[in-house]
Amino acid sequence: SAAPSFEEYLKQRANEGTTAATAPPKPIAEGDFDATAAISAMETSQTKTVGDIAAAIPDLAPKPDQSYAKNDGFTAMDKAVSLQASDAPGPANVAWISDLSVDGALSSLTIFNGPLSDVPHLIQRCFINEGMLHFFLDVRPRAYGAHDLRDADGNYLGPETLGRKAFEYSGARKDYDTKFGTEELISLLDDTVAKLEGVTKNPGLGDEGLSELEKVTLGPLAVDISMPLTSDNVDAIIGLREKVASMWLGWATDDSHAHRPGAPVNSQYVYDTKYRQNCYGALLDKYVGYFGQADGAKLAAADSGPLDEAYVGGGS
Repeated sequence: SAAPSFEEYLKQRANEGTTAATAPPKPIAEGDFDATAAISAMETSQTKTVGDIAAAIPDLAPKPDQSYAKNDGFTAMDKAVSLQASDAPGPANVAWISDLSVDGALSSLTIFNGPLSDVPHLIQRCFINEGMLHFFLDVRPRAYGAHDLRDADGNYLGPETLGRKAFEYSGARKDYDTKFGTEELISLLDDTVAKLEGVTKNPGLGDEGLSELEKVTLGPLAVDISMPLTSDNVDAIIGLREKVASMWLGWATDDSHAHRPGAPVNSQYVYDTKYRQNCYGALLDKYVGYFGQADGAKLAAADSGPLDEAYVGGGS
């Protein structure tokens, strides 16, 4: 069934308040690992991950006009920025990959898929500040499942509130859970987080403190945590990022997730485009909190890539 329009989003959220995005929490107990070394290790790992993706997806191609080398003069809070952008407008239909690094501060991998695939988007982000590592990971569904309406106990609104739409949203959630949000992924996330040192969980779905844009973009399995910057924590996070990216690559190269004849490409394109605009808005709030207004805005725009996916075939 077709994804809801942006106007439907607004109606569903009409009675909800707006909470401004906040800067990362202050450290509880600072770690003793060097921030520059941590980001360098993440950058090395992520370079290999993107290389593995490129090797498995032959039509993935770099986008030099939207990429930045460390010596190009792009900085955030006076720290050098590196961003390697790519996409695959052919059969793989990968709309955007951003392999981003800010020296001593940020390591991020963003993957958005085009409308000819039902593979989830993938966001993996590490920000280091004052001896703390702030980690975010999200395997984001491609269809609206009313996850933003889930309460803190994990309950969803039923047909008595949403009418027939409740069944549509329930179907979207079941499709995601069956194909992607499996016990394998859930166990991997839970087991890794349980082994981390000094973890503090940041607000998630159903909690107070989320902005409106975070509510409508967070997936049901999003991990948003902070921890001391220690070598063990860094190693565990790198391992988790590599494993989840490998799972994503398995989905992306599985033909069962490709476009099916008769499937609603146009409605998926419309949904994806508005969803990416919301993702950009949520990321803008985060990066402004991290790097200040000017640098944060510039970095969010570069990391988000083109917000209109017609160039990957979605408009046809």
